[in-house]
Amino acid sequence: MNNESDHFEVVIIGGGISGIGAAIHLQRLGIDNFVLLEKAESLGGTWRANTYPGCACDVPSGLYSYSFAANPDWTRLFAEQPEIREYIEDTAVRHGVDKHVRFGVEMLSAQWDAPQSLWKITTSSGELTARFVVAAAGPWNEPLTPAIPGLETFEGEVFHSSQWKHDYDLSGKRVAVVGTGASAVQFVPRIVSEVSTLHLYQRTAQWVLPKPDHYVPRIERSVMRFVPGAHKALRSIEYGIMETLGLGFRNPWILRIVQKLGSAQLRLQVRDPKLRKALTPDYTLGCKRLLMSNSYYPALGRPNVTVHANAVEEIHGNTVIGADGAESEVDAIIFGTGFHILDMPIASKVFDGEGRSLDDHWQGSPQAYFGSAVSGFPNAFILLGPSLGTGHTSAFMILEAQLNYVAQAIGHARRHGWKNMDVRAEVQAAFNSQVQEALGTTVYNAGGCESYFFDVKGRNSFNWPWSSGAMRRRLRAFDPYAYNHTLSDDPASDDTATEPTTTLEPEYTT
Repeated sequence: MNNESDHFEVVIIGGGISGIGAAIHLQRLGIDNFVLLEKAESLGGTWRANTYPGCACDVPSGLYSYSFAANPDWTRLFAEQPEIREYIEDTAVRHGVDKHVRFGVEMLSAQWDAPQSLWKITTSSGELTARFVVAAAGPWNEPLTPAIPGLETFEGEVFHSSQWKHDYDLSGKRVAVVGTGASAVQFVPRIVSEVSTLHLYQRTAQWVLPKPDHYVPRIERSVMRFVPGAHKALRSIEYGIMETLGLGFRNPWILRIVQKLGSAQLRLQVRDPKLRKALTPDYTLGCKRLLMSNSYYPALGRPNVTVHANAVEEIHGNTVIGADGAESEVDAIIFGTGFHILDMPIASKVFDGEGRSLDDHWQGSPQAYFGSAVSGFPNAFILLGPSLGTGHTSAFMILEAQLNYVAQAIGHARRHGWKNMDVRAEVQAAFNSQVQEALGTTVYNAGGCESYFFDVKGRNSFNWPWSSGAMRRRLRAFDPYAYNHTLSDDPASDDTATEPTTTLEPEYTT
């Protein structure tokens, strides 16, 4: 066994909003013996990695923060990446999380040791052991770059939007953009005036709604900061608006009305009938991730832009060949093709007591209990895991509901002398059966499109089919009977375990 300095009660993997939130909740449980492993040299997670032009959140800023560290000083209604990253780092420092971080340390593998009831963790800087592991690497961690035949022969510059090469000057360059998801909708308008030509390869048209973004005047920010209850009221209003939109995801006929806004914007901003037809989706709004922009369509109508309504078939040297056979000579290729969402890389690095990885258990179709615990992996929790994604609300809301649950689980184990806890397989199966049944009538499943919500088995293992209020209610109360457990040899060793003085409950109304 390792030296005592290398043993922790909890090891957190990842220093984004999930890992930082987990650290704060552990401190409120009275747990100080924990470490946060961050493979980069700074905190921020996806908001550290993604620095592409125009990178911003797509939910109102008021909701894009921890409820216990609400930020009244956002300078835009939809905050941009530098400001979000600064907020995340400042919150970590103010709550003392930075003192627990080991920067530049990557988790290589985590193996459950059943005889000793602990996790053995191999990192890039040595071995650790832990009673609990919290995987907070998140689903927006590893860039997804498609395997295009001939890509290795390309002689120009190639990069993914999440690994933007700021030292590469796009001025006057011929650029191919592959993918039309959330990142492309944001960065294409920012680079279109710099490049000489831009070829956009769109496999599927996207619904793009108007984005009600604006600069927040200083006086308005002062009101949010100094007038009692003002910022809490704003958060509640924004939450209510987004939850009203959320009704449509469970009742697709509502979103078919809302998508008329997207159709109207498309008609107003794209005058060319041929281009407009290519940009018109044939599925219901919400079937794919909801996108908002006021500048995307005008950018595609510029004379130096060509929209290819098909995928890239292959690449020969500096020639990009589309599925329609059209050839384009370019100097650079930028991938806006998203991330390994359902095939999270961390799943290949976490092993049960028999040496089987999460990947081995999931076989490409991830399942968990409340998106948080996986049967066969005792004393381990996943943040922002399977079946928790929504199409309308803030990741912070989902995360806080989940963190309250995980904190209750760890707190219960400590107070009651549980040496290990493992969610019962039948409980996990029953929850996932409920999820799949409820998803059938949602826009995610019934909207008529293919999306990253579906895994290799054709099963939607990404989305939560109910309201975010229902999520908070279901995750609010920890049920010990959902878990198999064994008792500690020395229950008195957990006498220091305490209840949090207050719950970190989001300041929202249902």
